[in-house]
Amino acid sequence: MNTSELNRFIVVLIYGSLVLLSLLKLSNPLRVNRKANFWFGIFLFLWSSFWLDEVLTLVKDAQVEVHSIISVQVIQFLTPVMFYFSVLFYTNPSFKFKISDLKYFILPLIFWINILLQRFGGFEDQTVFNYVFIGLILFQALFYTGLSYFTIRKHKKRIQQFSANTEGINLNWLEYITIIIFVINIIYVVYNLSYDSTALNFFINSAFLLVIYFVGYYSLKQKEIYPLEEKQREELISIDDDPETEEVRKKLISDEELIRIKNQLEEIMTSQKPYLDSELNLIRLSELLSISTHHLSYVINTGFKKNFFQYVNEYRISYAKKLLKDSQSKLSILGIAYESGFNSKTSFNTTFKKLTDQTPSEYKNGSGL
Repeated sequence: MNTSELNRFIVVLIYGSLVLLSLLKLSNPLRVNRKANFWFGIFLFLWSSFWLDEVLTLVKDAQVEVHSIISVQVIQFLTPVMFYFSVLFYTNPSFKFKISDLKYFILPLIFWINILLQRFGGFEDQTVFNYVFIGLILFQALFYTGLSYFTIRKHKKRIQQFSANTEGINLNWLEYITIIIFVINIIYVVYNLSYDSTALNFFINSAFLLVIYFVGYYSLKQKEIYPLEEKQREELISIDDDPETEEVRKKLISDEELIRIKNQLEEIMTSQKPYLDSELNLIRLSELLSISTHHLSYVINTGFKKNFFQYVNEYRISYAKKLLKDSQSKLSILGIAYESGFNSKTSFNTTFKKLTDQTPSEYKNGSGL
């Protein structure tokens, strides 16, 4: 099998995988992240159309080039926008479209005008328009992947305000995808402008196939990020991801009440050890204190100068240190991680290293004693 034949085989795999994955996301059998999966499914389906031309060339009697159909081109250019919308709903399932959100369609509109000028403008020199066409594709792809990246980064800060275990809800896989697509788009467009793009097809398609399998694996195992109960979800989403701006903007409780709740919280953390629950979040802890999530978040941010994630995990690491120092303990590193309230060895090692500048193994072997 030569490179050309292998490339055709990869194209079929890419197209089939994207169509199948899009149908799985749209049907959403697990009923999680419903709005996000709907938009992500549309994104995947539109994305698959970029390989449809190559798939049709494998059919003997196929005479139609999909990319030459203006309606297909119009729809295809919405692909980056659909990706960004899915990111918006992953990071905020309560997001609602407003009139101001029409700004996201400005770039597609510019692209559609360019197509109309190319088709019906009667201009003889198409070279300039081809460069504009490629430039628009690159700019829109980079713009929306960049916008998606910063939206995910903001989300990762926000969830630390209400969750002590962010693994599984931090959307790392989606962040990696935005970076990979960003890089691949730059390589492909630059190569398209400078060299024979067909020579790069095999390598680009191989990279995309790996990315698609990566997307399939992690998107299908993505669990619900926010609580299903609407009131709780709204409360958590409305908590500011920057504790300092929360304090400056509004003083939620008096200083006396702040001190009282702070002391009560420390007492509960010491006596009841709720941090050992791997599923502990801001809602559960606020229920123990019989206060609102906003008030508890304010107390942790203002009274302790930490976010929820930092506050709880400091207790967990302190508890883990005692277990690591215990010469009578027969627990493994993984056992200590679970015993201390972490839900994976990876998150335990990462948090332990961040707070102590040592790995759990290094601490256990004597360098931390």
